[in-house]
Amino acid sequence: MWPYPEVRSVGDFARFNAGRNPEKPALLFGDNVTTMAELDILSNQCANGLVAAGVQPGERVAFYGSNSDDFLIALLGTAKASACLMPLNWRLSEPELVEVLRDAAPVFAMVTSELKDTLMQVQALGDFDFAVQEVTPGDPAADPLRHWLASFSDSDPCLPCGLDDIAWLLYTSGTSGVPKGVQLTHGGVMMMRLCEHLEPAYTWSADDTYMFATPNFHLLGIGLTLQAFYNGATIAIIAGFEPNLLLQEIERKRPTILGVAPVMIQMMLAVPQYKSIDFSSIREVVYAGSAISIGLIKQAIEVMSCRFMQFYGSTESGGAITLLRPEEHDLDSEQRLTSCGKPLPLIEIKVMDPNGSELPQGTAGEMWVRTPSITIGYRGLPDAWSEVFENGWFKTGDVAYVDSQGFFYIVDRIKDMIITGGENVYCSEVENCLSLHPAVQNVAVIGVPNERWGEEVKACIVLNSGFAENEAELLTYAKENLAGYKCPKSVDYVMALPVGGTGKVLKKELRAPYWEGHSRKV
Repeated sequence: MWPYPEVRSVGDFARFNAGRNPEKPALLFGDNVTTMAELDILSNQCANGLVAAGVQPGERVAFYGSNSDDFLIALLGTAKASACLMPLNWRLSEPELVEVLRDAAPVFAMVTSELKDTLMQVQALGDFDFAVQEVTPGDPAADPLRHWLASFSDSDPCLPCGLDDIAWLLYTSGTSGVPKGVQLTHGGVMMMRLCEHLEPAYTWSADDTYMFATPNFHLLGIGLTLQAFYNGATIAIIAGFEPNLLLQEIERKRPTILGVAPVMIQMMLAVPQYKSIDFSSIREVVYAGSAISIGLIKQAIEVMSCRFMQFYGSTESGGAITLLRPEEHDLDSEQRLTSCGKPLPLIEIKVMDPNGSELPQGTAGEMWVRTPSITIGYRGLPDAWSEVFENGWFKTGDVAYVDSQGFFYIVDRIKDMIITGGENVYCSEVENCLSLHPAVQNVAVIGVPNERWGEEVKACIVLNSGFAENEAELLTYAKENLAGYKCPKSVDYVMALPVGGTGKVLKKELRAPYWEGHSRKV
């Protein structure tokens, strides 16, 4: 069953690659090059350091900092210590961090130098008692973490690690409430790798270099990176996404695979410098984390001239649920480009009505998923998990339908769907329409209060350079291409849309000013 029988836990990724190809570069970060053998040794030292600090199997180890080679050393070392890694979202406010840390109860934390003061304040606010190790990614000679690691044995601790043990504790974005801690086991991580390995569209190998540019505190960042490393690829790392930095690193590191969120593609292609970048090393772009507009994906395919693959998934699912495979990215089929694709091997999907009955093809309802990589639940919230998990099926909260060829189409989040005059309006349909207008760089559609109809449609637009605000023109364009009840009644022009760590637009923030004093039913 297993592609690589030796790999049965996250820590085995380092062991296996070091044994198979010890001198091959494992990590590229700035000017640092870490071989597979060196990464195995560094992660051994990390594991021994955690054990010496009193970290017991199953206890939580926090990492609070941006992407770096140190982060991947910590990820692998924590697994070898049979402990659980919990990357912290550096975008959270101090009160939000207090709530996450109170729920997770870590016993050890690694924190980058620029965030150390924040963590100390949060530790004082919550009266938390955990050990702290400072990290300064970059020059290993000046990195306190590397000095700490050097004081411990480089021998593998060989601690037992079961498939049911929790590898990662990842917190959901909390866009509709308090973040929930998703517990992903080593077995779940392995099953996701198996689903991907059995999928012919994944052609990743040891000849590849994967660009790790998405946040490490989301599954999008960890999952794609680990899938590449599982297959022996080199991981090129940038600390955080900034369009010009990513473009520069593409030319410096020459990655073959790029993992991004759609908003990252949009931001890259919004800066003039992209026109002078040599994208020829990239053979595949994998994008996920949010829906992509037709206008953007068509532009990206034309500019980058490589394979594109979309995956749809969730933190709870442990990774990808569906793929829109490279051969299915047909520029002549705009409808197909709006699909999230078909399930990976071993994964099942059905579309359900509110009463729990399966719906026929072409009818939109909630997408339910059955996958072998599913989380074992939300930490400390069994009732919240039982609300979304029924007889082995995870209720995603996404509204979707399936066509006659088995392609799934996400049309909205249940909580984002607009109900106007009794009609359902799916935001993605309106967004795809407006994205094709030449003035529109980015767009988000929301529902705002309307005394007569309950809600009305509003478009929030980021303009392309060289275009002026012209609400009447955009509203007319919508009326020419959409049914009347779907058309925006107004337009807000904004400099940027608020997004979370995976690039999802935070529609709750866009809606909030309009719904003060009103009650929204969806």
